[in-house]
Amino acid sequence: MEAQVKYYENKLAYEIDASDLFEALNNLESITVVDARSPIGFEKECIPGAINLPHREMNEDSTKKLNKKEVLYVVYCDGLGCNASTKGALKLAKLGFTVKELIGGLEWWKREGYATDGAQGVNNGLQLKCYC
Repeated sequence: MEAQVKYYENKLAYEIDASDLFEALNNLESITVVDARSPIGFEKECIPGAINLPHREMNEDSTKKLNKKEVLYVVYCDGLGCNASTKGALKLAKLGFTVKELIGGLEWWKREGYATDGAQGVNNGLQLKCYC
């Protein structure tokens, strides 16, 4: 029983779902959402307020302007068929950032009914209060 409790505590320490992220962003928690996909995917559609930092380009130099101390970085990609968020979260963690991976990525963000930005973005009523 204790091992199972520890497993779930560890899992929640490193993952976040779309509804929890949406709530945290609306509560203006100190979160930066990172799209770990290519710029093409990001420009096509992304979570509002996200920054694009492709996992292949994450390194000490490309992240030097990011705040390591007071911000939680939530990394996402397309969804279950993509592992860019896992690769990005790993790289950011190795660089000293506090990181969580968005479960289901952009796909599950949209399934929850949240709006997206970009050329193919969808405004379906569930907007963030602030796009900071």
